[in-house]
Amino acid sequence: MVRRVAVVGAGSSGLACVKVCLEEGLDPVCFESSDDIGGLWKFKESPEPDRSSIYRSLVVNTSKEMMCFSDFPMPDDYPNYMHNSQLLQYFRLYAAHFHLLQHIRFQTTVRSVTQRPDFSVSGQWDIVTMNKNNEEERHIFDAVLVCSGHYTHPVLPLSDFLGHETFLGRLLHSREYRDADSFRGERVVVVGFGNSGGDVAVEISRSAEKTFLSVRDGFWVMSRMAHRGLPVDMTLISRFNILLLQLLPKTLINWAAERALNQKHDHELYGLKPRHRLLDKRPLVNDDLPGRILQGALVMKPNIRAFKDSGVTFEDGTVEDNIDSVVFCTGYKGIFPFLPSALSEGPHSELTLYKRVFPPSLQQPTLAVMGFFQVRGPIMPIVEMQVRWAVKVFSGLTRLPSTQKMLEPSFSHSNFPNPQQAVLQVDFIQYLDFMAEEIGVKPHLWRLLLTDPVLWAKIFFGPCTPYQYRLTGPGQWAGARQAILTQWERVAKPFRSRALPEPEVRRSFPCSPWLTACAGTMVMALLLSHKIVPLVQRATQMLSRSKSFLGDLWFTD
Repeated sequence: MVRRVAVVGAGSSGLACVKVCLEEGLDPVCFESSDDIGGLWKFKESPEPDRSSIYRSLVVNTSKEMMCFSDFPMPDDYPNYMHNSQLLQYFRLYAAHFHLLQHIRFQTTVRSVTQRPDFSVSGQWDIVTMNKNNEEERHIFDAVLVCSGHYTHPVLPLSDFLGHETFLGRLLHSREYRDADSFRGERVVVVGFGNSGGDVAVEISRSAEKTFLSVRDGFWVMSRMAHRGLPVDMTLISRFNILLLQLLPKTLINWAAERALNQKHDHELYGLKPRHRLLDKRPLVNDDLPGRILQGALVMKPNIRAFKDSGVTFEDGTVEDNIDSVVFCTGYKGIFPFLPSALSEGPHSELTLYKRVFPPSLQQPTLAVMGFFQVRGPIMPIVEMQVRWAVKVFSGLTRLPSTQKMLEPSFSHSNFPNPQQAVLQVDFIQYLDFMAEEIGVKPHLWRLLLTDPVLWAKIFFGPCTPYQYRLTGPGQWAGARQAILTQWERVAKPFRSRALPEPEVRRSFPCSPWLTACAGTMVMALLLSHKIVPLVQRATQMLSRSKSFLGDLWFTD
């Protein structure tokens, strides 16, 4: 029976793991190599070996209501897209609220995780750690949750470019980047076009003499803001939109969405247009990149062909001389050196995982990897659901399919040219719903439609916020319904920093929802009866019900 669980890492994933284990009556022990929580989101002036790293100005690209833990909304005065320091503060509030710190062993590094000799029967693991005094310690655990992340081993593809050995400027990976101060007055090339590449290029362009962004292919660029300045993920990630994606031709949706993005800035004109369609890959989220191109501070270039002494030659034959620095935003290797090498049995020696969580080759499903995926949407709610599912599997309350079934391909994203990237992709709502159904917490939409139509409308037409998965089943949270009904109020709160005079509202008869509801009820009552008293009674009853329904459902901010 699983009782003692090792958690590797005390970032956002590790904190969720400790909290869920405690909820399920397990005994978690979290090993954290640094002296603080936060993992990736803990900014440090200098990068540390084998640890994630961020730059000083990093702002999240998913909004607070979408990315929060499912039973712990972020403070309503937090900005919708926050600086990394505020997200770290949220983790501190979460850890304090659920009393998690006492279960974390800081400055303790996990060196190895290996199966015990009787693993086929016990499912237990031998874990070797090193404490801050460089003393080795050995432990036995019933199960392991790996939360060390996959942004620790950077990919620096210098061997792909001729002449890099004799280049006189700086060559560095974005992992080493902290801020743009050291690039002031320089001519800089940024290589790579993920979200980090876009952020770093924009920031450097504010200090450098000239900045070039070198990309193998383009990207569809979208802002954090949707219509009316609302968070874009809250307007796009909904069950209703998923239904539209299933019903409408993909070509039509691509055409309409790409046209909308091109109305803001013509991707072809700006040198941003990719070969792929919008729905084929994750878009780049950046509010400022098109503006920096418009101002000439940032220049789009194709991929680098070769380096020369103080310059760079691009694949289109153009040359830029007097380049001082080249920053590679070229991603990371997803490796876990402390795990048994036998688990990395993919065609490129990558970790093979069933539904991006469980190694299918294990005789006992007592090890799970958290957060090793990529998604169009927030990561934290998915990781939280992963651990809720994993703990149920550890406890034997949910069973995995056969090894053969687990090895079958799933969540296929064939549009990615790199198969190692393609296997990491998951679909936000579909993936959450799969795991939620496994543990009995998926929202019952038909039941809600009949019993709580206001809540049903919020869940179906509104954003798929994490609270939906706390409405029912194991881990049910009494505040989930209220959190859903008030989510737009928390979105609006940080904007209300200046009192504004109330505008005089003058609505014509057709524009007033209450008069429209009244007229509708009167018409319905007239159809039901010709007598005045029954008419008034029925109209009053229907108006009361309509007003209650419309009052809850009407969009407020």
